[in-house]
Amino acid sequence: MRFSNPFLQNPIWVFLISSAFFFSSSISDPRIFESGLFCRPSNSSDTENFIPNFISVMESISDGVNDNRWAANNVTSPAPAVYAFAQCHEDLSPTECSTCFAVSRTKLPRCLPATSARIYLDGCYLRYDNHSFYQESTTGGNDDKVSCGAPIDVWKDGYMKMEFARKVKEVIGNVTEKAVGNKGFALLGKRGGIEDVYALAQCWKTLDSGGCRKCLESAGSKLMGCLPGQGGRAMFPGCFLRYATQKFYNEGPDLEDTGLSKFWISIIAILSAMALLLLAVFGAFVGYKRLSKSKKVYKYQAGFSISIHKSSVNFKYETLEKATDCFDASKKLGQGGAGSVYKGILPDGRAVAVKRLFFNTRQWVDEFFNEVNLISGIEHKNLVKLLGCSIEGPESLLVYEYVPNRSLDQILFVKNSNNILSWKQRFDIICGTAEGLAYLHGGCDMKIIHRDIKTSNILLDENLIPKIGDFGLIRCVGSDESHVTTGIAGTLGYMAPEYLVSGQLTEKADVYAFGVLVLEIVCGRKNSVFTLGSSSVLHSVWKNYRANNIVEAVDSNLKGTFPIKEASNVLQIGLLCTQASLTFRPSMSEVVQMLTDIEYAIPSPKQPPFLNASVLTSENSRTSDINSFVSCKHEQSTSQILSPNAKSTMASIRESIFSSALELSEPT
Repeated sequence: MRFSNPFLQNPIWVFLISSAFFFSSSISDPRIFESGLFCRPSNSSDTENFIPNFISVMESISDGVNDNRWAANNVTSPAPAVYAFAQCHEDLSPTECSTCFAVSRTKLPRCLPATSARIYLDGCYLRYDNHSFYQESTTGGNDDKVSCGAPIDVWKDGYMKMEFARKVKEVIGNVTEKAVGNKGFALLGKRGGIEDVYALAQCWKTLDSGGCRKCLESAGSKLMGCLPGQGGRAMFPGCFLRYATQKFYNEGPDLEDTGLSKFWISIIAILSAMALLLLAVFGAFVGYKRLSKSKKVYKYQAGFSISIHKSSVNFKYETLEKATDCFDASKKLGQGGAGSVYKGILPDGRAVAVKRLFFNTRQWVDEFFNEVNLISGIEHKNLVKLLGCSIEGPESLLVYEYVPNRSLDQILFVKNSNNILSWKQRFDIICGTAEGLAYLHGGCDMKIIHRDIKTSNILLDENLIPKIGDFGLIRCVGSDESHVTTGIAGTLGYMAPEYLVSGQLTEKADVYAFGVLVLEIVCGRKNSVFTLGSSSVLHSVWKNYRANNIVEAVDSNLKGTFPIKEASNVLQIGLLCTQASLTFRPSMSEVVQMLTDIEYAIPSPKQPPFLNASVLTSENSRTSDINSFVSCKHEQSTSQILSPNAKSTMASIRESIFSSALELSEPT
């Protein structure tokens, strides 16, 4: 049996949520009980950009809530507009506020695809809508919600009933006056007599004192209808008012965080991750509706379009789950920053590779459709074929053809391997990869930049034919355009200087990475930027080229069994592709011609850019810090990824590359 809520399909999440709620009630109380969730059905068909806008505005208010306990923001372009507001009750500590807000973010997406929703937890409030609602206090209609508790035991006695009602009315009236004169917030308790009565009044920060009074007075009037209930909550667009016979709030004007902050930070991280997953599930549902039409045209920012047919998305989640033995560890083929890949056997006997995607950034919708839409329309013998996808289940899956001979790095760099690649095999792998890249850069009627060419992304079939895989970072741009980004993505050591320094992305970034790949294949060793420059592949090949003995750089495992002229040409092509200035690098179509036409005159390369050795031997270039950068697979700002030490290291690396790029871009 499969639960309708995707979170409940994983026992680990159930345990984490249960643990979080248990500790929240036993150690600290961020008051995360759901008082009310109100969704307004959507009457708009313009939802294409709604999910990205929703995610964007939610992230934009997160910092404000964590810093100030409230925030309001909006995203109006591209349409449809999304407005959002969140506020914690002022008796919560900062960590309790952050926790309450995180929980509200996990719950509110249950209303999607509604374009308007409100959620009231006992400690905080969160709302989004398609119009500006910040001045709304009360509607006098269906949006003014009231929730009442069970009757108290004394309700049969008429006198006691009247006394209790009088006491509740007095407390509600007093807490209202106190809140209006206290910037919209007040606590009040009256002990003794028939029952103790406690009350909390909270107006939202976007209201002035007049709007606050109007909202609380209306809320108080509605709450009197709860009597003889032992508690009640009025949940209005502009305020929250609650009374109860048990104390439920925190006292003290200045609440400081306790030593539990680390615990709550962990809980917040868990809840935020689950919130993104919930959005991913809904986004997948919306995407399925878009993709499942008989034929749908998707448009990209560069102006290109690709047709997706229903047959491309005909895999059921249950089918792929069974094919991979529930994603058993023994079926795992590999893992990258975008997801894990498992081998699966379909009911018809076909072997496939199932990519289980990670959704951990605000661009998750774009990332998924980016890979599906671009690659589904592309077929080439040197590109891994996308067979389809599944977006109906609790997570999104991509289905690729299965390539049996592992990735190139698992063969090329394995020590003492009995299966040493021959020169012909290496040359064919280089030529095939070049042809695949040339096709991406222009042979498929558009310019697609892969951004992560490296040995681990070159897969080999049973005949060692290379196939470029892992398209999670691809970008489609106009034929004569470049793309500039403030974030970088890829693998250090393969990234072009201009991309690493300034974020300038063109197809020449792929050419640079291909050049590094060529040198690694021919030399049989990995290009490491975390060792002294003298031991990097680029440095070794350049040193031998300047000494007029470039073939000395060829892998010694070949024991001289290779054509000297051909090997010399291939190494020279690798150096050409790794020039510091992108203008001196050939296009991939030119590279293919250089490799296949023995009459082609290969230009003389200039010195490639090297890292300054002092950068990599400083104390701030620790392996742990560097690895945090190398593992970056999604387009994010490095300031969000790296520790302070790693940021310092990367700044030094960029400066070193930038300097060498300037110095070496001119002829020596």
